Amino acid sequence: MRIGELAERFGLAPHVLRHWEAMGLLAPAARVNGRRRYTHDHLIRVMTIIRAKAAGMSLEQIREILTSSGQAERRTLLQRHHAELERRLQEISASKALIEHLMRCTADDFTQCPTYRRIAETPTALQGLHASDCVI
Repeated sequence: MRIGELAERFGLAPHVLRHWEAMGLLAPAARVNGRRRYTHDHLIRVMTIIRAKAAGMSLEQIREILTSSGQAERRTLLQRHHAELERRLQEISASKALIEHLMRCTADDFTQCPTYRRIAETPTALQGLHASDCVI
């Protein structure tokens, strides 16, 4: 398929694929009559890059994983990223719990809510929080 067809499948501009080629993320396509021609393998590679970006990886991190010299090196890189994702998930979970509390809080000034203050002072207080905890 041509560069425009591959890019269109993912809602990308063709220049994005050219950039990824230049960065070493995407193997250069074979040229037919001077035009890039992509295969099904390129399609899988683009999907991989897009998924990795959605997981919060930088293009440099993705390149490291795609060009790692072996399974052990790739596993080490992925374990590092996995730990970072776990940390981010905990932060997101804490933020979500705080927002859920604030949506249920009946205090006119939520900063005066004892539960909110406890949450603000101790992030671990978010665990096991219930709507009935808000008493103002």
